[in-house]
Formats: sequence, C-alpha cells, structure tokens
Amino acid sequence: MLASIVETTDSVVNVIDLDYNWMAINRAGIDAFEAVFGVRPKVGDNLLGLLADQPEQQAAVRAAWDPALAGEEYTTAAEFGDPSRGNERRAYEMKFNAVRDGQGRQVGAFQFVTDVTERRRGEAALLEAQDALRQAQKMEAMGQLTGGVAHDFNNLLTPILGSLDLLQRRGNLSAREARLVDGALQSAERARTLVHRLLAFARRQPLQSGPVDLAVLVGGMADLIASTAGSPVAVRTMIAADLQPALADANQLEMAILNLCVNARDAMPDGGTLTIAADCPDAVATAAAGVAPGRYIRLSVIDTGTGMDAETAARAIEPFFSTKGIGRGTGLGLSMVHGLALQLGGTMAIVSAPGLGTRIDLWLPVSGEGVRQAEAGDEDTADEPGFRGRALVVDDEALVRMTTADMLESLGYEVIEADGATEAEQILAQRRFDLVVTDHLMPGRTGVWLARAIHDRHPGLPVLIVSGYADIDGLAPDLPRLTKPFREAELARAIAGLAGAPTDR
Repeated sequence: MLASIVETTDSVVNVIDLDYNWMAINRAGIDAFEAVFGVRPKVGDNLLGLLADQPEQQAAVRAAWDPALAGEEYTTAAEFGDPSRGNERRAYEMKFNAVRDGQGRQVGAFQFVTDVTERRRGEAALLEAQDALRQAQKMEAMGQLTGGVAHDFNNLLTPILGSLDLLQRRGNLSAREARLVDGALQSAERARTLVHRLLAFARRQPLQSGPVDLAVLVGGMADLIASTAGSPVAVRTMIAADLQPALADANQLEMAILNLCVNARDAMPDGGTLTIAADCPDAVATAAAGVAPGRYIRLSVIDTGTGMDAETAARAIEPFFSTKGIGRGTGLGLSMVHGLALQLGGTMAIVSAPGLGTRIDLWLPVSGEGVRQAEAGDEDTADEPGFRGRALVVDDEALVRMTTADMLESLGYEVIEADGATEAEQILAQRRFDLVVTDHLMPGRTGVWLARAIHDRHPGLPVLIVSGYADIDGLAPDLPRLTKPFREAELARAIAGLAGAPTDR
C-alpha cells in the first residue's frame, strides 16, 4: 500500500546512492525530471550522467544533493530548468535525508520534492497587486488632498479675480493703476489655470469637451513640459500650420500630454529628444488607426528612449501595468490617457521597438466649431446695467459672497446675501427672488440640497450653483453650475444660460 501511495503522489520522490545512481524514483519524479531537463530517467541511471550536456544544471543539481550525500538532513528551495533548451523552469521545495543500511552506514540520500512554481507565481502576483493597490491608494489620497487644496485656492481666488475684474471694468483708473490691475489680473488668471490643472490631476473635473487649439495649448505648456523633461532632454514641437481645433477637454488633455511627457522622460535616463507633434492625417491613415469614419487630429508624443517590445507595448494600457518598478509608477498613466482618448471619440496607438524609442499617437476628432476667443472679447458681452430683478447669494465664505454680490449688482440686480442654506430658506420664505446663486460645499446643507428644495418649493426660480470643485457629487445634469473663480462676464454668461426659465414672481 505504501509503495502504491508513493508511486501515485503528486510529490516527487527520488532516492540515489553515493555515486548519484537512482535507487528509486516515482512517476511524479520521472515526469518532473523530463519536463525540467528534457530527459526521462529510470532506476539505475546516473543523475549527473544524464545532465552531462547541461553543465549549469548539472552543477545546480550537485550543489543541492552533495550535503545530503555527506550525511546532512535539511530543507531547501531552488529553481531548475533551462528555457533556452525548450525546457520549463520551475521552482521546488526539497527535503533531503540520508538513507542508511541496517548497520547505520549511509548508502545514499532521499529527496522529497514539492513543486511550488504556481504558488510562487501566485505570491508574486499577490505582491504585485498589493503594491498596485498601495500606489492606487496613494494616488487617491493625493487626489483628495490636491482636490481639497484646489477647492480652497478657488475660494481664495474668487474675491481676488472678481474684485480686480470689477476694478478694471469700471475704467476710471489712472494709467499706472490700470497697469497694476492688469498685471494682478494676469497673475490671478495664471493661478486659476494652475488650479484647474490641480483639479484635473485630482480627477475632480467632469469631461467638458470643446474646440481646443493645440498650438495654443502646447505652447502654453512649454515651460511646464521643459521643466518636467529636465535639462538632459531636448524638447521640440511640430504643430502643423492652420491646424483645425480638436474636440477635447483642454484641462484633461493637458494632463494627458504631461503624463506622456513624464513617461518619455523616464524612458530617456541619459537624455534624448522629446517631440510633441500634431497634424491632420488623410483618410487612409485615419482608417488604419481603427477609428470611426471622420476627420481627426493626430497628437503625437515621441521619444528617443529605450523603447518597448511588442508584448510590453500591448500591455502598456492595462491598469496598474508599469515597467518602472515598485514605488516609481502607478501603472495608471497610459490607461487613463487611453481612456480619455476613447471618451473623446478617438483612440490611442503605440508604436515602439527596443532601442528605437516610442511614439504615442492620440487621435482626437476635429471640432466642428472654432475656438472661442479669450476673455478679452468677453469684456463687453454684458448689456448695460439696468434693473434685472432680485438675486439671493448664498455662500459661507464672506469674501466670496461679497464679491459675487458686487458682480450681480454691477449686472443690475438687487442683491440679498445669506451665509448658508438654512438662512437662505428663511429669506426665500419671506421674499420673492428672480435668481439664486449658491455655493455647493457649505456647513450643514449643501448647495445641491438647497437647489432641490427650491425646485420643490419655488418651481421656476432659476438656481446657479458655484463651487471650487468643477465636479460636484450628486449634481444632476440639469442643475446649472459655474466653477470658481469666475469673472463678471463668466457670471453673466452663466445667468444668461438660465434665461427663459420662468420665475415665481
């Protein structure tokens, strides 16, 4: 019975004499030896002799057995097999004992072996998954922290940008005062752009597609890209002349380009050239890219770095797949860029080869609209001030509330202020209003809650929600929003978007 059990067990049993000749071997042992070394052994064969043409494997086997043949009893682990010979490399845990005769003299050694290859692979996969989870948690924590900081900065920037805008619009400044205000406004606008980038990093912005001039977008990122790439990397841009605008979300596209530039930099540790190019390929090239019929802009980020083999390139867009090693990358960058391209109605393609660098192509639909002109053209969009009705401003930040009220008064509204949803409810119960402008994140009840309460109790009263976050959890698509910070013209456009809705007056 014992012999039958030994013969049929999945564990390997080997017994050899002091000259490495097999005294016994079970079926699992024969199969395992053949799989790893390409030779099918039998009792009487010499272990080292069968491996005479595999000197490295022969030396590894001798190193494992020699202590046992010297009388030691021990447990060890090792890997055997030479893939270059077509043999499978597998991992084993091995227990060795001396074999003695009736007089106690050692006549050989006994080996009991367990194949732990799959267990090792599972453990490695678990460690990789745990590291990916830790990296994802770090990114989530960074996103929450960044989003919170960006929200606070937006609250700080709202009175700064709004007050400077009001000063500039009134036009009664001296030349020196106008120059100072204009400089401060430019700095405030740069700060607003930076905060939008932070919010995009934190993924606190919904996708807001519109026409994007890639020459302007990439040009505006030039300093950021150069500082990210570092001095060993030369950065150049090749944007086709008269390129039509792409349909994209400018903030999200900036983050995608920055992600690709970081990857390119990491692929060129000794320096190289980073190229950002954009063109509008013909129908043949577009069809080859596998996108739906139509016209597309191809935005390319090209490096002269280490490149990737076909297998790595195929896996590059998998979430958490990274070639940067533990702690150096989340493996989320390319997957997010790929997801953005698909969400915009395009695609992403990777062309790479070891030693030849990498080219990432983002295919973005051509926008049917022209790029909207900058704020300078918005200065005169509002009508001449005149009484437009009564507005309620709700915000727990006094300076934000005051600035918003000043803008509304400049637009012709009589303004009443409330520092939260509770006070707003009390005021709304006593007076009639033509407009409510409310912050979202406030102590107690939120702006979304207030908007829904107004919808139920005062049907037709327009409500505009403003927030330091561009993405508001639970905000229904039909609730109009405006992102802080904002200027008077932007507030006016948002209110104009509410026009046509009846009020409860």
